[in-house]
Amino acid sequence: MLATCDDRLEGLRDRALLCFGFASGGRRRSEVAAADLRDLRRIGPQGFIYRLEHSKTQQTGVTASSTPDKPVLDRAAQALEAWLAAAGITEGAMFRRLWKQRVGPALSPAAVGEIVQRRAKLAGLAGDFGGHCLRSGFVTEASSQGVALPAIMAMTEHRAVSSVIGYFQAGSAADNPAARLLEDD
Repeated sequence: MLATCDDRLEGLRDRALLCFGFASGGRRRSEVAAADLRDLRRIGPQGFIYRLEHSKTQQTGVTASSTPDKPVLDRAAQALEAWLAAAGITEGAMFRRLWKQRVGPALSPAAVGEIVQRRAKLAGLAGDFGGHCLRSGFVTEASSQGVALPAIMAMTEHRAVSSVIGYFQAGSAADNPAARLLEDD
């Protein structure tokens, strides 16, 4: 999907949006649409911390059991920085509507979902893609790379294991790593 994003303003925005939404823990489309620069702080040349003050599961704000600081590092940080610089965004909403080369107001959650769908289609991906694909993709990729479930849950803000497991896309049965536990190394 990232390969479909060129260096024009729209491509820069979409790449930054996809990277931010994925890398910060599979953000919901409403969380991406609500992302604001006041909650973003630089942590060195290759990264940011995004403070997720409110989410579907944290509607009243940060609690003692929440992990509101979400890293946006390396490739995702570079994409975000390129978009913000090209768009001249220094305050307010991070992801905005575009009218040709003019930067407008914040994207709606529906627009975030439409961007994900459009980029998946441009990439030739089969299936039903939408706003929750960033969340499902994050959980699936983190699991396939062996990231521990508590670390995944800290990023996604899931409180119940059953909820986070529901986002995991196992793929075909033969690709399941649990099917190969008795293989020789």
